[in-house]
Amino acid sequence: MLDSETKRRIDTARDILVGKVPDPKSQVEQITIALIYKFMDDMDALSEELGGKRTFFGGDFTKYGWAKLMSPGIGGHETLNLYAEAITKMPENPGIPRLFRDIFNNAYLPYRDPETLRAFLKIINEFTYDHSERLGDAFEYLLSVLGAQGDAGQFRTPRHIIDFIVSIVDPKKDEVVLDPACGTGGFLISAYKHILAANTDGDGQSTLTPDARGRLVSNFRGYDISPDMVRLSLVNMYLHGFVEPKISEYDTLTSDERWNEFADVILANPPFMSPKGGIRPHNRFSIQSKRSEVLFVDYMAEHLTANGRAGIIVPEGIIFQSQNAYKRLRKMLVETCLVAVVSLPAGVFKPYSGVKTSILVLDKSLARKTDKVAFFKVENDGFDLGDQRRPIEANDLPQTARAVREWLDGLRSEQGSVLREEGVVYRAGPGDHSMANFLVLKDRIAADGEYNLSGERYQATREYDHSFPLVEIGDKTLFRVESGGTPKSNVEEYWNGGVAWATLVDLPADNLVTEIRSTRRTISATGLERSSATLLPENSVVVSTRATIGRIGINRIPLATNQGFKNIVIEDLGRVIPEYVALAMTQLAPTMDNWASGGTFKEISKSLFCQLQIPLPPLPVQREIVEEIEGYQKVINGARAVVDNYRPHIVVDPEWPLVAVGKVAKQIKTGFACGTAKSQSHGVPHIRPMNITEDGQFTWNGVKHISAEEYQGREEYALLAGDVLFNNTNSKELVGKTCLIVEPINGGYSNHMTRLRVLDDQCVPSFLAHILHTAWRKGEFIERANRWVGQAGINMDSLSKFAVPLPPLPTQKAIVAEIEAEQEIVNANRELITRFEKKIKGVVGRVWGENEDNAIL
Repeated sequence: MLDSETKRRIDTARDILVGKVPDPKSQVEQITIALIYKFMDDMDALSEELGGKRTFFGGDFTKYGWAKLMSPGIGGHETLNLYAEAITKMPENPGIPRLFRDIFNNAYLPYRDPETLRAFLKIINEFTYDHSERLGDAFEYLLSVLGAQGDAGQFRTPRHIIDFIVSIVDPKKDEVVLDPACGTGGFLISAYKHILAANTDGDGQSTLTPDARGRLVSNFRGYDISPDMVRLSLVNMYLHGFVEPKISEYDTLTSDERWNEFADVILANPPFMSPKGGIRPHNRFSIQSKRSEVLFVDYMAEHLTANGRAGIIVPEGIIFQSQNAYKRLRKMLVETCLVAVVSLPAGVFKPYSGVKTSILVLDKSLARKTDKVAFFKVENDGFDLGDQRRPIEANDLPQTARAVREWLDGLRSEQGSVLREEGVVYRAGPGDHSMANFLVLKDRIAADGEYNLSGERYQATREYDHSFPLVEIGDKTLFRVESGGTPKSNVEEYWNGGVAWATLVDLPADNLVTEIRSTRRTISATGLERSSATLLPENSVVVSTRATIGRIGINRIPLATNQGFKNIVIEDLGRVIPEYVALAMTQLAPTMDNWASGGTFKEISKSLFCQLQIPLPPLPVQREIVEEIEGYQKVINGARAVVDNYRPHIVVDPEWPLVAVGKVAKQIKTGFACGTAKSQSHGVPHIRPMNITEDGQFTWNGVKHISAEEYQGREEYALLAGDVLFNNTNSKELVGKTCLIVEPINGGYSNHMTRLRVLDDQCVPSFLAHILHTAWRKGEFIERANRWVGQAGINMDSLSKFAVPLPPLPTQKAIVAEIEAEQEIVNANRELITRFEKKIKGVVGRVWGENEDNAIL
């Protein structure tokens, strides 16, 4: 278990290195080398205490001992030269195992600053371990700082997702476990810990004999194409008890030396991206493709033993892409080994990537016992889906893991399972979007030749349990359904008249139900008459049924709509409240989307729309539901007003001196232009003005990336915690937007941005960021901005001369603390909005009979 002091030391070591080694992966490598160096010396010291001899630093390598490095009598440059020489020569050290020589292979010191090294070694010296387990915990934390790992589409897999997959696949002590794209070895370590935990007695003591434990560690294998990842994986495995880990530098896709090696269990998150021109694989793959994700999944399916199983994270392309290679791959999986598909939230890999992923669960033995594939969906994984991935209470992973294991255990027992029939075994309302325990016949998946593995494609109308009668929207005693229409656009007299005419822009996506009191566009009475549009009476229910399906509104004025809507006019107000109907219809959006058809724009037909059903409680119950939700909505509206209107405000004392920005910044540096920055979520981040929000916050939304090659040599542009980013070039009204960088970013920023690195003894960085952003909101940069072709800007010289009010440091800190306290309140209101939106969904869900007893896992 990682202790806080060890965590602090690692964070301090990174802080020391960041000025000279901005790349997080390089920081990890430098700390890894130093920790292993110190660890070897600790083992030598322990050997001496027990009456033995030093072996790691014996013979010619005695002069490199840790005590020599830390000697107070040695000068800074001498220490630097000695350490740099030691790590370079360590692969030649005959006193260390081959594993350690491999770890130090190609190691070097990437900077020549004695003071940085002295401070770095001083913090490393605080690590005193007499065994590897605690060092292993520290190393796991160190690896957690790794984000994007290159241009091959690799991303660090979150630990909780790794553990989730391992718990489902359930590797055993006598099975060979493989990760053919192992990175830092996270899947292998998790699988090892899982097996150890499964082989303990009631007192928590291991039931494995020394021989069994030896066989166990020999069963784990990993390949990776990157020598850096192999080094980190070797260390990680060693520190978790693998004396001779079987981690190899190997290109799984283009080399075939290991093609005849198979595994009982394969666990992996293979790279998602193929290089330009694609992969050039060898010719032993059964699926011919140049796409890395296709080849990796094919490799894993083909390299399972006859009864082998796997858990693989895949991008959505594997799930539904229509190219032949993808279809052939899915066909092979469905026919031979696929037993379950688990859909993950799109934000699992944030902030490094917003890519949507799923987990394929393969089991060759169980696939032969069933004619179905199970689909599961994880809506929440215990963290929010923002860039910071903050912990939240909602977590579907434990329940989903149990549900998947139930399905698999039922097949193993040959007595069936709680999942017996195609469809949903648990009864729930149509508002429940999850797909846990949703089964689809393999024949149905194969029917159109696409072998699509998107569960929603096969999701039938759900069963639900409620005590109220169902009524069809087409019930003419209650409702009248009217379609919309659009007058001819080229007839001027049809437009800009006195008839409100609603389109999708009048129903914002974030509203549960929109009250329409005006419309962006209007048509004339003649336009209404000469089109298929119908004038709807007040308090009708407006439903979008084309393209963006499922937005709901109530018109508080008479209006018409375009043809993208089907509209419900209430015929019997003595039995139905319009507001209730609108709320009930919000639950049918998934069903409408499933029933919709069409090419460019999907649409649900009027006849199918009329077949939709909603439960109809008595009028008093409808009123209670509407009143309860209106109460919740008032809370949401109040909280949203706080969130939308809050702006940090600093009351400037006229006695505060005005100081030029250049006097408080030790560095003012404009970024670099990059014409090849792309929207993909991999590579090196390249920050742009759009990544500063209007309230002065940094956001990862829309961050573009450049290649590592293009960033090489530009490491000086890396952003440190405490840097202030200023938008120097933009449309005139946006010049001056400013934000604080809270966490280091291993990447650059565009030439439309200027980085300010402040003097800590004169200015608090967040205070300067607030002051500059406030100045932007007040329009103080508009007149100072030089207008260029199509843009305006403030150059570094002008920014340097811009005067800001600067109180004493204690006052700055107090102001910043007050603003941060206010922002906590704003964030609490955001949480309040989320909670009460869930309450609203819960109220509507109760009408459909959803409760804890019948809710989908």
